[in-house]
Amino acid sequence: MNHTQNLGSKVKNLRKQKKLTLKQVSEKTGLSISFLSQLEHSKTSATLLSLKRISEALGVNPSYFFSSSMDNSRSAITRNIVDMANLTENRFIYKDLTGGMENPLFVPNLIILNPGDNRGNNFSHKGQEFLYVLEGTLTIEVDYEEAILQPYDCIFLDSSTPHNWYNYTDKPIKFLCISSRE
Repeated sequence: MNHTQNLGSKVKNLRKQKKLTLKQVSEKTGLSISFLSQLEHSKTSATLLSLKRISEALGVNPSYFFSSSMDNSRSAITRNIVDMANLTENRFIYKDLTGGMENPLFVPNLIILNPGDNRGNNFSHKGQEFLYVLEGTLTIEVDYEEAILQPYDCIFLDSSTPHNWYNYTDKPIKFLCISSRE
């Protein structure tokens, strides 16, 4: 099963598990019923923004859709977190680093943005975010002002301020995004 089929089937299975219709998810996310249906049937792919909206509507972290196994391990150690095969298949990777911890107070994710990718439109949400660039040059827009972050640069922001990330380079960017639950 390729990643797109896996993502679509995970969205569909979780939606059905939560006993939600496509119409209800559409109303919660602002995404069209036809887009959601195409996504569930692997006829289209999701942007980071649409995936974030879907995950919020279904009550999971966006990384839920990328995990290869759904075990609830209590391990705090996560090894070999980057699957390089995903870089060629997808526009981005969103890897949950909670190690299966139930109800974490904050959510650490490794995000890899491929060249030319971004998170979709500027958006805001509850909570706070901390970004730490590991590799590459990340452009972040906060309250419609852009800043360039190089490796080992970081930013802490109020997530209710409109913000976005961009990869204007020709190489993947790896960065940590640690966000609060609320």
